[in-house]
Amino acid sequence: MIDGREIIIDTETTGLSADAGDRIVEIACIEIIDGILTNNVFHKYINPERDIPDSAFRVHGISFEMVAGEPKFHEIADELIAFIGASNIVAHNAEFDMRFINSELARCGRSQLSMDQVVDTLVLARRKFPGSSNSLDALCTRLGVDRSRRVTHGALIDAEILAEIYIELRGGRQRTLELSQNVEKVKNSKISNIMTERMVNIENTSETLLDKEHTEYLNKNVKNPIWFSYYDK
Repeated sequence: MIDGREIIIDTETTGLSADAGDRIVEIACIEIIDGILTNNVFHKYINPERDIPDSAFRVHGISFEMVAGEPKFHEIADELIAFIGASNIVAHNAEFDMRFINSELARCGRSQLSMDQVVDTLVLARRKFPGSSNSLDALCTRLGVDRSRRVTHGALIDAEILAEIYIELRGGRQRTLELSQNVEKVKNSKISNIMTERMVNIENTSETLLDKEHTEYLNKNVKNPIWFSYYDK
């Protein structure tokens, strides 16, 4: 596992029950490393090998005609598994997505993904905002994440939004911004410039800090002055 690597996942399906035969029609995976979005994305539309009911179409806007020519799940399974690797999976209401993904993997004879590697942002949000609505839309409003592009549900759009929400839930973007601002303030300050000059001038001995007469006086009258040892570190 790459340290700090996590995969944001979202799916769109033909319905609500993998156990009843509903299938995945779109899957998106977005890579995050150490809380930072990379450009590494896995995104596929999938031929579900069955009809897509109107109820599902009204949610995600994907008709069977749109995906009839797309690969079947078993054709992209190995690529999906390789992309995820041993990284943690992040999903909203993760049990739903994982049930569908593992159902598809089992159908084509691949090993299932472990729930031990899954982080559920719905659980995180409920802990952070108990008693509040924690849908993606509600979290976007609460955390200041732009959701204007979310006209209909879509795996890639929702994964992108979820990635931003997840970073916010972890406080990552705010911490990164504050750290960056603080670093810039220090780098641009007069104090920083003065301290830099002083640190450059402090080299090997206390004589670089004190004039010769003062140093001689201290050597004669003060035994082991503590400021010598401090500046010589």
